[in-house]
Amino acid sequence: MPSTEQQIDIRKLPPQKKHPTIFKAFDKLDVGRAFVIINDHDPKPLSYQMATFFGKGKFTWEYLKNGPDVWEIRIQKESI
Repeated sequence: MPSTEQQIDIRKLPPQKKHPTIFKAFDKLDVGRAFVIINDHDPKPLSYQMATFFGKGKFTWEYLKNGPDVWEIRIQKESI
């Protein structure tokens, strides 16, 4: 993972701010750029919500760490 990618530790956010924070970060990304989210559980439902909101094929979802205590997911914008 390139060191220039933003990391968003959503464990520190109140629940009602987690998804909006990620959506805003994704919206600001240029095509081909990515960020990493860090969470204390598998945020897989977020990937379904992003597919609904932004459209399938608009992003990639790559697990960098897959629990059991910490999950890190790299989200890259593939198209607008």
